[in-house]
Amino acid sequence: MELWKNTVEELMMMLSRADVTSEEVYQAYYERINRYDELIRSFLSLQKLTEVKIKPNSIPFAVKDNILVKGRRTTCGSKMLWNYVSPFTATAVEHLQKKNMTMIGKTNLDEFSMGSTTENSSYFPTKNPWDIKRVPGGSSGGSAAAVSAGFVPFALGSDTGGSVRQPAAFCGVVGFKPSYGLVSRNGLVAFASSFDQIGTLTRSVRDAALITEIISGDCHKDSTKKNFKKRYLHQIENKLDNMKFLIIEEMVSGIYNSGIRKRFNDVIDLFKWLGVQIVPVSIPLFSEIYSVYTILTTAEASSNLARYDGLKYGLKVKNEKVLEKQYRDSRDNGFGEEVKSRLFIGTFNLSYKNFQDYYLKAMKIRNKITEEINTLLKSFDAIISPTVLSIPGEIGETQTISRKESYDNNTVPANISGVPAISVPMGMVNNLPTGLQIMTARFSEEKLFQIARTYEKTAGFFEDGHYPYPHMEWFR
Repeated sequence: MELWKNTVEELMMMLSRADVTSEEVYQAYYERINRYDELIRSFLSLQKLTEVKIKPNSIPFAVKDNILVKGRRTTCGSKMLWNYVSPFTATAVEHLQKKNMTMIGKTNLDEFSMGSTTENSSYFPTKNPWDIKRVPGGSSGGSAAAVSAGFVPFALGSDTGGSVRQPAAFCGVVGFKPSYGLVSRNGLVAFASSFDQIGTLTRSVRDAALITEIISGDCHKDSTKKNFKKRYLHQIENKLDNMKFLIIEEMVSGIYNSGIRKRFNDVIDLFKWLGVQIVPVSIPLFSEIYSVYTILTTAEASSNLARYDGLKYGLKVKNEKVLEKQYRDSRDNGFGEEVKSRLFIGTFNLSYKNFQDYYLKAMKIRNKITEEINTLLKSFDAIISPTVLSIPGEIGETQTISRKESYDNNTVPANISGVPAISVPMGMVNNLPTGLQIMTARFSEEKLFQIARTYEKTAGFFEDGHYPYPHMEWFR
């Protein structure tokens, strides 16, 4: 029995019936990790199996290394935090621990979540389990690769502009970003606070709903958290009666790959067959989305990362005679090139001369985009699009602006507006996975999971009730 191929829901059922023991479950995943993670490099740190305290009916999971777990290093993929040990545990992780789930490792990421390929980690790049010459996406590339490769049944990531959904699409798993405020950000290291959300990477839509029910529990340490209890599995198998979906032309007109276009056309045909009305519409304002996202996230990052000054914690390059030089040397040696580039841009956008022309203007456009999306989602049940507009590039490939935009253009709107979004496997293109993105109104996760589950079980990509796993033995 290949236990590592089971979903969270299946493992919980097997454990409750005593068909397997927790020890057998952990052993199966560790054997998989020991065999293949040297090749994929999804983990930045991993507990030894002998060190894991395995509770009854326990299931392992992984956490992106910008989410705090008490007593464990949290590096954010940066040299700046190479020796930082978390003083407390993130609320989302605490909720999982209360359900007897155990975090076994911290996964790789683009430094401080700034990137779309996981090549910007200060330690090493993570490889795509479907083709080790290609990127797994980012910034939650380590979490996506770990779930895709069968190292853990699920993992947590963070999503600021698509950092859960985009690598999920590239790695052939389900990536879910909740509504802003559904899951506590307490214990998530900030990149851009008004965009950031903790999300899930799973092997099925039902698992995404199950884990979200757990991690969205109450928290009074995050002022943006909405504390209400919702159940996401009770209507997930319902039919899509009389639903209307929207396709925004600006989210599909730039598709770079004919295979992705073909797959998305198949999606449209499938939903029409299921009785869904599909309506295309052009919204010229969406052509500004990527620029607005860039201006606002870099501005927030320049403020959030100001705390890393070489004095309080993390990397310290000492020069006690000249304090300014100590600041400069610590930040210059601690931050990678991508982070420094974004901090420069953000500081420029917040400067006195540019504040009104860049930051305030971008905020006004963000408000208009949010209002537009909220209005549309009152009349339509969902907005659908490909998750990404191209297939994953090769490791080491130059990341041009057009390439970055093809990776992130369709995922950014959900973060700008705070609505929930999910990426579900949409089949293969050039022997690589790609994804379908679904967005619904804020705090309408029940409907989102219902739509995603309906697509998942009718699209025909399951093998024995599961998404296919990559054949990593080909690369050994």
